[in-house]
Amino acid sequence: MSITSRNKRIGKWPLIIMAVIALIVIVIGIGGYKFICKPVIDLGEKKSASLYIPMGASLDDLCQLLELDGYLTDKENLKLMGKLMNAGNSIKRGHYKIQNGMTSRTLLNLLRSGNQSAVRVTFNNCRTLAQVAGKVAHHLEADSVEILQAMEDPETMEEMGFNPQTIYAMYLPNSYDVFWTATGKDWVERMHHEYKKFWNEKRLHKADSLGLKPYEVVTLASIIEEETNKVSDYPIIAGLYLNRLRKGMLLQACPTLKYCKGDFTIRRVLNSDKEIDHPYNTYKYKGLPPGPIRIASGVTIDAVLNADKNDYLFMCAKPDYSGLHNFARTAAQHERNAREYQAWLNKQKIYR
Repeated sequence: MSITSRNKRIGKWPLIIMAVIALIVIVIGIGGYKFICKPVIDLGEKKSASLYIPMGASLDDLCQLLELDGYLTDKENLKLMGKLMNAGNSIKRGHYKIQNGMTSRTLLNLLRSGNQSAVRVTFNNCRTLAQVAGKVAHHLEADSVEILQAMEDPETMEEMGFNPQTIYAMYLPNSYDVFWTATGKDWVERMHHEYKKFWNEKRLHKADSLGLKPYEVVTLASIIEEETNKVSDYPIIAGLYLNRLRKGMLLQACPTLKYCKGDFTIRRVLNSDKEIDHPYNTYKYKGLPPGPIRIASGVTIDAVLNADKNDYLFMCAKPDYSGLHNFARTAAQHERNAREYQAWLNKQKIYR
């Protein structure tokens, strides 16, 4: 073999080696691309789903959470990507919206960013702070004990201008977007913010024109809500009670007696109930009670602020199951209505 031929053969080897290396790189690159871009989240027909990451969750915890929900299709991919990204100790707690077809890298980047999504917290039809705390706890990481402790904290109440009797006025039933990681204190501060937003200049002016402070408006609204569930009656009853307050009459609101007894299931108030010595007994003490007897809604509060301008002084439930009332201007008219109602209660065998 000539030297020229041998040199030509040797000269081909670098090209072959380079070609082989290039092929290997391409194969590895394709494999890596497929690995990185492989979807690991399958939500079925859903486009998105909620994922709740608790405090101190590890990569293994994440895999377990996704497997329990049936969303994870490739555990090994997620674990390996987590190690490559050193994501094991950087997953942040929170509520996240995960998307169908997510890759491990996209998922881990989301959880490391802490860019969580808010949850919708709704509460209504509550009488006590404990009931509010119970409903809120269904949507937050904090439990009802922590939330209630924050709601009942005397120092926080004082800072916000409330006391244990008036604090009920600060909580307005509605739906709120809150971070799942919110603490009990965060929740209270949010409610104080919503309270101040609700009591805008227009509402404050209306309350002032009635000679009432905001918490007194809410107190009256809370009584009205216990009187009836008929929204159409709200402004009429509000006007009636305001008339009694202006005239210096006893409010004589039956719901306050139920509050004094701690039993709102009572369907018939007795004369003996009116003798209870309790600061909330409006048959015994003039004016409004010290605070709301329940968590009142914005609808009822606005009904008080926009009360019907009537001259009613008395009311009595109608002798049926409608929840409506007969209104009267004189004691004589009221006595007739009351006798009819008492007779109906007896006929229905409602004695308590």
